[in-house]
Amino acid sequence: MTKKIWDITDFPVGIYQLNQNQSINFQMNRFFNWSNDRVLLEQMRLLDNSHQTYTSLTNDFIKLGNEALSAESNLRAAMYFRAAEFYLPEDNPLKKKLRDKFIALSNGFYNINDNQHFLVPYQDGNLSAYKLKSKNPIGTILFVNGFDGYIEELTRMMLVYRDAGYNVIYFDGPGQGYALETSKMTMTSDWDKPVKAVLDYFDVSEVTAIGMSLGGNLVLHAAALEKRIKRVVCFDILPSLFNCVTRQLPDPIKEAISNSMVKNTNTSLINDELNKLMGKSLMVQWAIQQGMHVLGSRTPYDFIKQSQAYDTNTISRLVNQDVLLLAGKDDHYVANDQLALQMGTLTNAHSITARIFTDKESASNHCQLGNIGLAISTILNWLNQIN
Repeated sequence: MTKKIWDITDFPVGIYQLNQNQSINFQMNRFFNWSNDRVLLEQMRLLDNSHQTYTSLTNDFIKLGNEALSAESNLRAAMYFRAAEFYLPEDNPLKKKLRDKFIALSNGFYNINDNQHFLVPYQDGNLSAYKLKSKNPIGTILFVNGFDGYIEELTRMMLVYRDAGYNVIYFDGPGQGYALETSKMTMTSDWDKPVKAVLDYFDVSEVTAIGMSLGGNLVLHAAALEKRIKRVVCFDILPSLFNCVTRQLPDPIKEAISNSMVKNTNTSLINDELNKLMGKSLMVQWAIQQGMHVLGSRTPYDFIKQSQAYDTNTISRLVNQDVLLLAGKDDHYVANDQLALQMGTLTNAHSITARIFTDKESASNHCQLGNIGLAISTILNWLNQIN
């Protein structure tokens, strides 16, 4: 049997209106983009209703996952189990079972075997990493994950990079995937440290580091101090986690948070207001709960305060590599003014290339959801030009 060669045509083009809630709609499109499964797309569209809660949505995804499994549609089942797990709080006993099912089914579908998976010792636990080898590698890509993903979600994209001629190392660091859920490591902004551990483990002397979503922030933190990174891709830019989180909040709460950061007062009142807001908005509820889990925060306010550490302004002057910055015109997480601000801080970069994706390309969303293939081709073309 001829081995499949993965390329950008294995990703769909188009963003779809699947749910009236903007955040849920984005995540549904996300799961479709990683599977390119039209049946999954149409089934998710039918789930939309005005009384939807995360509990009802989770139950719907589990039901559809079991149906897909019975029909031997394993990647579809994997995506549904991941979608169900995505909305479960960390203390729900179902979360780990669904995560394990997702990883096993997804890796099985893509023929990722145990010889390609590694547990990299780090601090008091392990980081979960994968390495895919190209037949005649022209370089190595190190892929850095973001705020809420499991690295196994991105396997299809990793296979495209491999089949384009690159060895690919992709991993979950502190605050992500295995490191968070199994080794109980919360996130750090000192991303050079887990990157160093991974590069040392695989004995790699030179990489192109690609960071996705919050990874676009973390990868700059890594490149500032870890100079085995020779080229940096922010896919997308995310220069300030604090900015991303607070821009979702009403102005009075933003003002109260700003004042509290200076005077360190009214934290109880702010927590009360944030908890009320979480009760009204599924998007805010999920973002703050996930943030507390990822950063190891005790309260919503603590999470927002800790998010200030994830700002590239403090380290950008140390980045002296070639840098590619990607941005979506309609990114609902990252404000439009952030690209120019990010470019302005990279005062010592060897080169800076920036690309804004538009709705006419179906790529204007966060991380070019709707045309991930275009983002990948942009990255590969850039690498061909600067190498």
